[in-house]
Order: sequence, then structure tokens, then C-alpha cells
Amino acid sequence: MVRKRRSTSVIGSSKSSVDVLLAEKVNHLGDQGDIVRVKPGYARNFLLPYGLATIATEHNERMVVQHQKRLAELEKDRLKSLKALAEKLSKHSVTMEANANEDGHLYGSIVAVDISKSLKEGGFDVDAEGVRLEGPLKELGMYTVKLQLHEKVKTEVKVWVVPAAEKK
Repeated sequence: MVRKRRSTSVIGSSKSSVDVLLAEKVNHLGDQGDIVRVKPGYARNFLLPYGLATIATEHNERMVVQHQKRLAELEKDRLKSLKALAEKLSKHSVTMEANANEDGHLYGSIVAVDISKSLKEGGFDVDAEGVRLEGPLKELGMYTVKLQLHEKVKTEVKVWVVPAAEKK
């Protein structure tokens, strides 16, 4: 009796390599939506079972192209709203009270988190990571602080550091 050997190859593969469509970014291989050529065992034992990739078919490629178009439109809308926010921020100033001595040196310092918090209280959604300070603010005065809302959207805001009002 002759047994037929069951094929364990990935559908659509040649013996030496297979084309797969990456569903997620895979380090040292590619980004989401890329079509890459890998060994069948790597695809069969790692990429496919963990949902990191799928076999590159025409249907899957069309779906990825449609998805990338939608992502591009969303990113375009996001950039447009961030540019509008940047324009509003450039006309805005923040006043921060801090305890200082007679020479104008602060007892503490004002850092990016403090500026971000003040901007949020003013109605502007700016994270501390977007505030680009060269160092903490340690003296009274007016500072121009750079903000980076996106890698393509940058602006500046005026920060006034004034002495805290004395409580009586």
C-alpha cells in the first residue's frame, strides 16, 4: 500500500519562498500593507498563526489599498485640524504664577508638563511631549516656547512667568 504524503506547503508558494501581505508592522521585515517574500516555514509557523500576515492575493491587495486611502484621508483631516489649532495657539499666551525671590529667580521651575496643563485649562489639547523646552524655566519673564503638534505642524506660544500673588 502506497501512502500519499500530505502537503504542508503554504498555498501560493514555491518551494523556496512565498509572498505575504503584512497585516501589522514586523521588525526587520516591513510595515503594515507591505508585500514581502519570506520562507514558507516562517510564514506557516510564525506570520500566519499570529495574524501578522496573510497570503498576498489580489483581493487582499485591493483591500489594503482601500484601507491605506482611508488612512491617508483621515491623516489629511487630522493635519488640517492641527494646523488650525497651531494658528490659534500662535495668537494665545499663557500666564503662569510661580514663587520667586526678589531677584526674579524661581524657587522651583516651570517644565513642559506645567505649560501643557495651562494650555489644557485654556481649552487647547496639547500634550507635554509636544512642548519643546530647551530647559526648565527658572526666572520670571516672557518666554517663547516651541510646540510640535505633529512632525509637520509646529508653532510657538508666549509664556509669561509672573510672581505669585501674596495671600493676606
